[in-house]
Amino acid sequence: MDFTQLYKHSAGCISLSKGGHLVLTATQDRLVLRRTDTFQIIQTWQFDASLSPTQALVSTKGTKGGSPENLISHIGWSCDSEYVLAASVNRGVVHVYKVQGEPWTARIESGAEGLVKAEWAPDGRTVLCFSQWGLRVTVWSLVTGSATYIQFPLHPDTGYAFRAGWADTFIAERHKSKDTAGVYDTADSYKLVRHFPLPTSSLSSLASSPTGNHLAVWEGPIQPGILMACFLAVGGWDDKVSSESVPVSWPTASRFIVQTIWREPSKWQETTEGRGFLSYERLHGPHSIAIQRADQTKPNAKSGTIQLDWNKNGTLLLARFENTPTAVHIFDFPLPEQAFSPQLRAVLLHSQPVLHARWNPVRKGSLTLCCGGRSIYMWNDEWVNDKGESEEVAECIGVPAREFETRDCQWTPDGKGLVLLDKTAFCMCFEVEEEDI
Repeated sequence: MDFTQLYKHSAGCISLSKGGHLVLTATQDRLVLRRTDTFQIIQTWQFDASLSPTQALVSTKGTKGGSPENLISHIGWSCDSEYVLAASVNRGVVHVYKVQGEPWTARIESGAEGLVKAEWAPDGRTVLCFSQWGLRVTVWSLVTGSATYIQFPLHPDTGYAFRAGWADTFIAERHKSKDTAGVYDTADSYKLVRHFPLPTSSLSSLASSPTGNHLAVWEGPIQPGILMACFLAVGGWDDKVSSESVPVSWPTASRFIVQTIWREPSKWQETTEGRGFLSYERLHGPHSIAIQRADQTKPNAKSGTIQLDWNKNGTLLLARFENTPTAVHIFDFPLPEQAFSPQLRAVLLHSQPVLHARWNPVRKGSLTLCCGGRSIYMWNDEWVNDKGESEEVAECIGVPAREFETRDCQWTPDGKGLVLLDKTAFCMCFEVEEEDI
């Protein structure tokens, strides 16, 4: 892996363009646009978080540039990488900038309802602004300058989904104390298509299937339930993973016939001085995983599934559990034409709790994760040995920086590189291809 230098960021605001050629970062109240091949700065914008006349009347806070009130909290690219947005939830302001061509900008101000999140719609010309207290979603069109209001959304982070391949948006709403799903036509100014009630009492989230043919909604942990995808993985508060449409569940405390167990080598960073890479230790024979039993008598007990993610083609399922924070489980699922017999493909064990784990967006058998140290970890099943056979490989890779803790890791859109985030700095790393050696 080749690593870049360290660069500053704030609030974790880092976003790659769709092609992966440009990287957008926010540092306090300034946007910086760089090329990913040379990291040369090609554009900067100063975020204008000045108050509107109405906001100035009711606000007692100052407007000094760079103050915590002016910090950029959200950034993002449009689908065609022609525009970028930056939002400050403290000020309730969103700015949209044009990347190339004639300078162009748009300013969106929230009213008394406030702002908790701003996001691009799939068309790249519409911005969704979620207000505080679940009052409404304001849909702003950059083409017409008009706004459409959707009342009483349940959640600004997980309570909506864009239907793949269709001009529909699903939004979880609350009307007359009942959970409701709203369907809106994105091609017709987000006009309401229909409302239909949901048989849930405390909806937690919803998701659209990859084909757009199914919608899944599920309850919170107090009243477990799910309504219909093939296969739909469900993580429960009782440490079980279920695959809907076929009744299968695997409690983490049970015994598994696992194909491979990989363990992070002890004190490998001291041995390698944080540079280069080292393979995991491959364990043979029976092995038990230490389980942290949660005290269910205490509030907010850490228990249950904290992450479920499918790989690119849905043949591998990543699972992480609260009571085994240092372990990553990889389940192997058959193709649709094969008999349904899921297996525990591999378990990755680490010395520190895993913070994030992410599948490669292009390669079906490539996974990366981080544990908050000066390193990243990678697993893939695409290695070819001397006999021409595919094998699994798990490696620990040191980050060549003296003071850097990898708190998050994100793949580039082409799957050939990674963005590594520390609290106030970030770097990128790229795989060295054979022709470059």
